[in-house]
Amino acid sequence: MLRVFTDPRCLLHEAPAGFPECPARLSGVLAALERAGFPCERPPHHAGSEQAVRSLHRPAYVERFRRAAERGDGLLDSADNPLSPGTWDAAWGAVSATLHAADWALGAGGDARGRIGFAAVRPPGHHAEAALAMGFCYFGNAAVAAQYALDRGRRRVALFDFDVHHGNGTQHLFEERSDVLYLSTHQYPFYPGSGAGEERGRGAGAGYTLNVPLPAGSGDARYGEALGDVILPALHAYAPDFLILSAGFDAWQADPLGGMKVSERGFNAWGRVLGEFARARDLGILAVLEGGYDLASLGGLVVAHLLGLSAQESH
Repeated sequence: MLRVFTDPRCLLHEAPAGFPECPARLSGVLAALERAGFPCERPPHHAGSEQAVRSLHRPAYVERFRRAAERGDGLLDSADNPLSPGTWDAAWGAVSATLHAADWALGAGGDARGRIGFAAVRPPGHHAEAALAMGFCYFGNAAVAAQYALDRGRRRVALFDFDVHHGNGTQHLFEERSDVLYLSTHQYPFYPGSGAGEERGRGAGAGYTLNVPLPAGSGDARYGEALGDVILPALHAYAPDFLILSAGFDAWQADPLGGMKVSERGFNAWGRVLGEFARARDLGILAVLEGGYDLASLGGLVVAHLLGLSAQESH
């Protein structure tokens, strides 16, 4: 019961030549999904997008982003966040497709058994802070979806981020709350500098952030231990009623921006473990594309992971 959602606007965000976060990332993923028999749905703009974004991002930041795009500014907040004529629309397209995928995964009438929604989107989102663009990210797509799920009756959302970079934005948006459990495996020390094991949340959110920093060079075995020994027990203890994955594929062994050694089989295996967890609890799963910058391999890695979530071996 897997459905894939995208938005044509996501391809409008352009970047300087040689910039790693480029339209070819997504076009390659979409082509691989089609070849694998996962057709990509392109629904119209989601009516709840603006409210969902403003529920987490400060209105002044959203307005600053809009004005910068209209003026034709070259950057927003840092050199990692270039602006092009299509960036504003692309950021909204990513949110819209993510919310459509969330609607599917949440299920009609709350019945989400076996439902998997994948948002094939860019720009990515997990570095975006409440009022700051950062690390190729403008709006926190997965974080926005978590708040959206809570606003629609879910009580506890687990958000597992396996991008090679720590999702500072997602962590900070929820670190003082207990209704979202943020879990992350990531290379450390590494960009963006956050994600130490001691970062466990604050105030009412103390204990609801779980970082599993891993050294450069970690591969399938090390990630498998982290998933089996730390992430899964935490998920079982939290007992979420919705599961979101910030699905980054830059821990891939040949990724130009990462330093890990994960194989395609590894991404498939993680999917099978997480899919089994969700099915045992009748949970829907929303997976949202984050990083992954090896253009030759990214599409195949995404397909392998989705096959795993669907309880299938990679081809």
